Amino acid sequence: MSNTTKTALEASLKKLLLHKPMDKITISDLTTDCGISRMAFYYHFKDIYDLAEWVCIEDGRQALQGKSTYDTWQEGMLQVFEAVLENKPFIMNVYRSISREKIENYLYKLTFQLIADVVEEKCVGTQIAEEDKAFIAEFYKYGFVGIMLGWIDRGMRDDYREIVKRMSVTLHGNITHSISNFEQTEHIK
Repeated sequence: MSNTTKTALEASLKKLLLHKPMDKITISDLTTDCGISRMAFYYHFKDIYDLAEWVCIEDGRQALQGKSTYDTWQEGMLQVFEAVLENKPFIMNVYRSISREKIENYLYKLTFQLIADVVEEKCVGTQIAEEDKAFIAEFYKYGFVGIMLGWIDRGMRDDYREIVKRMSVTLHGNITHSISNFEQTEHIK
């Protein structure tokens, strides 16, 4: 029942955002649309922004399912771009209604795990410290998020497939090279 309620609230939020800005939507609007009580809303979320964050993260997780390996990360990124584009009214409204910092944080959570999984896969058999692995993932995470925020800021008009292709060309071999550089640094210590 818990996921059903959350999913219903997600659908209501997305539906309401087609007609009014986020800062004009009330808890009452959402609960009336879903046919649930205010207490049911507050059982799951502290406010509408908490719901919006959950929606962003869940949509991203679904888009990335099984696509966090070195060979599939590009497909995962394509799916993230597609999920954002499919939910353009929602994303654009959230982007305009919530601070850029919040949107960045949503995207950071999403992309960090994708990159961390790729780094972890490429580190098998190496002696790289966990903090170095995390640093590599953090470094690339900021690039991914910056590219996506620029695309959203431009109204999602650019061809996202071309963006992911360019990201792939830019990153080809670089994560592996970064791991190798850190491994060499470890041996020098």
